[in-house]
Amino acid sequence: MVPTLDRQLSIDVIAARLDAHRPPATVGLMAPTTRESAVLCVLYEEAGEPHVVLTRRSPRMRSHAHEVSFPGGRKDATDPDLWSTALREAEEEVALDPGSVTLIGELDRFVTVGSQSMIHPFVAVADSKPEIYVASPAEVEAIVHVSLGELLRDDVWREEIWGFREYGVRALTFFEIEGDTIWGATGSMLRQLLAIATDTDARILGGPG
Repeated sequence: MVPTLDRQLSIDVIAARLDAHRPPATVGLMAPTTRESAVLCVLYEEAGEPHVVLTRRSPRMRSHAHEVSFPGGRKDATDPDLWSTALREAEEEVALDPGSVTLIGELDRFVTVGSQSMIHPFVAVADSKPEIYVASPAEVEAIVHVSLGELLRDDVWREEIWGFREYGVRALTFFEIEGDTIWGATGSMLRQLLAIATDTDARILGGPG
C-alpha cells in the first residue's frame, strides 16, 4: 500500500525522481532471436494531476490483440536510435507530434515472454494534453488517457505470481481501470514508473515483471 502523501504527484517530482534513478536494467532473458522495440510513455498534467497516454491495440493484431499498451513497436533499420523508434511509432499510431514531447528518462528494458522482444520504455512529457487521434486503425482501436492517481488506488492494482517454464517465476501487475485491464509488459512498466514516482520502490516492486 502506498501512503496517501506519496500519491500526490506532479510532473516535476516524477522527472526529478527519474533523473535520480539508477540506469535502466534488463528484466528477463534474451535469446538469439530477441528483437529490439521501443515504447513511449507520455505524461501530461490535467487539472493538476499527471496523466499517461495509452492505447488499446486493435483486435485484428496478430499478437497482444485488444490489450492496453504504450504506443510503440519494433526498431526499423532506418531508425537512428531507439528514442527515434518510440517517436516514429507514436506518430504513426496516434499522430503524436514528435516535437511536442521532451524526454525525461527511461525505465528498465523488458524482455517479453511471448513475442521475445526487448522493449525500451522512454518516458516523455508534454506541456499539455496532446492533440492525438487513432492514426492507424489497423494497429490501434482506441486511445486511453489514465491519471496516475487512479492507477495508485488500492482497488485498481494487484500483483500475481506466475511461473513460466523457460523464465521461472515472475510477479505480474494488473491494473483494473474502467473498461480495461492493463497487465503484461505494460503493467510491469507502469508499476516501475509508479514506484519511482512515489519513491516507494521496495514497497511496490515484488520481483521482476
